[in-house]
Formats: sequence, structure tokens, C-alpha cells
Amino acid sequence: MRNLTDADLAQLLDQDIFHQISLAADSLHMECYVVGGYVRDLFLERPSNDIDVVVVGSGIQVADALKKQLGRKAHLSVFRNFGTAQVKFRDMEVEFVGARKESYSHDSRKPVVEDGTLEDDQNRRDFTINAMAVCLNADRFGELVDPFDGLLDMEDGIIRTPLDPDITFSDDPLRMMRCIRFATQLNFFIEDETFEALERNADRIKIISGERIADEMNKIMMTKTPSKGFVDLHRCGLLKLILPELAAMDVVDVRNGRAHKNNFYHTLEVLDNICKHTDNLWLRWSALFHDVGKPRSKRWDNVAGWTFHNHNYIGAKMIPTIFRRMKLPMDAKMKFVEKMVDLHMRPIAIADDEVTDSAVRRLMNDAGDDIDSLMTLCEADITSKNQQRKQRFLDNFRIVREKLVDLQERDYKRLLQPVIDGNEIMEMFHLRPSREVGALKQALKDAVLDNKVPNEREPLLELLRKKAASMGLTV
Repeated sequence: MRNLTDADLAQLLDQDIFHQISLAADSLHMECYVVGGYVRDLFLERPSNDIDVVVVGSGIQVADALKKQLGRKAHLSVFRNFGTAQVKFRDMEVEFVGARKESYSHDSRKPVVEDGTLEDDQNRRDFTINAMAVCLNADRFGELVDPFDGLLDMEDGIIRTPLDPDITFSDDPLRMMRCIRFATQLNFFIEDETFEALERNADRIKIISGERIADEMNKIMMTKTPSKGFVDLHRCGLLKLILPELAAMDVVDVRNGRAHKNNFYHTLEVLDNICKHTDNLWLRWSALFHDVGKPRSKRWDNVAGWTFHNHNYIGAKMIPTIFRRMKLPMDAKMKFVEKMVDLHMRPIAIADDEVTDSAVRRLMNDAGDDIDSLMTLCEADITSKNQQRKQRFLDNFRIVREKLVDLQERDYKRLLQPVIDGNEIMEMFHLRPSREVGALKQALKDAVLDNKVPNEREPLLELLRKKAASMGLTV
């Protein structure tokens, strides 16, 4: 963070767009301020092209005057129902709104809005660091208005509400998600009184739409260390309402002196690991959900201890339900996460044993074009504190990757599907689509994958006849 005087701010805002806004506002004799995230990010040295402007008066009138000054290169959009307007100019978007004060009813986050002063407008802001304003009028250009000491909070790395946090969060419960999201993005801490209000008001999140919650969750997921956000969500009680399946993983059972690891904190470690290597949002979601099936699959075995058999399969089956409830996309993105969760144990099983061509071929066939993403997930999943064991897995994963490259170069992808397909099998044995056809197709595929026969017609026909005969089928 940098310390900026009013003169410094005036110099940073010494751009044509801000002088044009100043000219438009002064021509209408209206006070005008740049507010919110743009001001915050000037101090935090975070570049931004999204500019929010508050006008003490009509924001639409100032936007219209700005459009006329800028001419054809600017585009004006007016939203009269909301009293807002947007001007797009080159690579910048400027949002205009009139200063306002708000009041809320208990069952809705949509406020009753009235015209207000700059003070009223700053009072309604979510956090002190977003409540700062810089004047754009010519006679006060660059003057910082910071009634809630947002500047000091930025210096201390604190997220705090301007007014009573219980009222702030109860009025608009989405602000609870934004609170945790900003703390995660900026690596700030949530002030104690504000965090306690999160705990008291967590249940209010139920009136917020899944789409808005998902948007905030995606922003948390795309931070450098999303685990920080999920720990805060869990501590304040929001996680069990939004993602109960994940919250349920924070359990460590002990029997006969034997405990399993805490799968919640292991998952967050995997998530942070994968974020060092990918910006793929859906691969990050895959990391978060990779062990989500463990609570449902957990069993005690007197010999083996705690087991989680088939947790990958159970977890994959849970993904569509979670995505549907959270209003995440029910399309190829969901299928990708489902696939990653289902397959995430396969490379680990290979790397825990001798790495054979046959096993790698099968993995490549099942993962398809997502094989590199799967390997990235599995490498992130190695969180053992035993450095020798960890290094052995990583060395074997390197071998798996080398074999993948080698097999791809030898064009095995083209050869993995047997030359005899299901239609020919049905015609040969006078069958309709059935389990028998599937079993015969799988027998041929397994033989090719295991390199028992070449992917050629005559050897496969011979194998097919033998398999069919064992099932009581004749040509």
C-alpha cells in the first residue's frame, strides 16, 4: 500500500476521463465523486478500469453531459428504474449514480431508495475501505473524503463495516460473502466485531439467490490462497449453510487409538497447492470436491483401520446435486469436475506401484483430453508430511507423465478403440443393444488396452468368438 496525499490523488486522476467528468458535473453545478473500489485500489496499487461515480444530484444528467462531451466514441446506457447510467469510453466503464440513502425490510435485500447526501451514500457502503470518495469538482479535485478511516483500515489490513455490522449484514446478507471475499482477495483480517456479526447473522444468507452466492464463491476460488476464505466461511457458520458437504469433512474420528486425518483441512491444502499451478476455475473446484465423498464412505475395519473405499465414485455422484443447488453451470464444466473427482485416485494407484504401460494406457483412455488436468490435481493431492513418501509419489508421477508423452507420441490414442464396434457385434450375433453387447465390447477394449492382442481385425475376431462362446452366444 502507498500513502497518497490529496495532491498525489489529483495527479493520479490527471487523466482526460476524470477531467471530462469534472467538466460535466461543474457545468450542471453538482458535486461529483469517484468512490468505492477504484479509490481503494489507487492506494493498493491495483489497476482498475471500472470507475464508480456518485453525484449529489442526478447521475443520469452528468452521464448524459459526459456523453455529449466525448462524442461518438462514447456509448451511453441509462437505467432509469435504478437511477443509474453507464458511459463506456475506450477501455473504461464509468458507472454514475445519484447519492442516496437506503432502508431495508427484513425479508429482502432490495432497499427502499431515497435521494441523499454524500454522507448518506457513504453510510450505506459495505466496508470502510470501500466508503472512501475523492472529489472530482474542479475547485476540490483530488480531495479525499474518508469519514470512517478506511485509509487506516487499509494500512492495518482490516475489513470493517462503516456502521453497526449487524445492521449492515442483516440489511443485505450478500455483504457477508463480500466481507470474506475481500479479506481473501486482499489478504486482510476481518475485525473482531465484524466477524462476530457474521456469526450472528449467518442464517440470513438463506434469502440470497444461489447465483449471487456462486459468483462470490467463484471470486474466492480465484484468489491466490482460497483456503483463507473457506476457513472464514467455516468459522462463522456460513459454510454449513452453503456447502454442508464440505463442512461435514471437518471431523476426526478416533477408534482404538487410531484416527484418520482431517479431510477438510487436507482438502484446503490441496486447493492451495493446485492454485500455484492453474487458473482453471473448474480444476480448482475439482480440488475442493475431490474428497467430498469421504464422510459418506468412511468405515472402520478392525485390521485396516479407517477406510474410505469408493469415495471417488461416491463423490462424483454428489457433484450434480451440489452444482444444481449452488446454481453452478450444469454443463460440460460440471461434467469435467465430476470426471476429475471420479478419476483422482487412478494416477495415485499407479504411482504407488510399478508404473506399467498398460495402466497408463487405460488412464489416458479414460481421462482423454483432460489427462494433464487430472495429473495436476493428483500432484496437488500429495500432502504427506513424510518427505520420503511424498518424494516417491512425485517421482512416480514424473514417470507417469513421461510415459503419457511417450504413448501419445506413438499415437496410441488412435489405437485405443478396437476396430470392431458395437454395431458389428450386434449384427454378427443377432443381438439388440444389451448388456451382452457391452460385455463383448469391453472384452475387446480390455484386450487392446492390456496389449494382449494387436488392434487388428483377425486377432480380435478370434477373441470375440471365444468370449461370445463362453457367454453361450453363437454366430
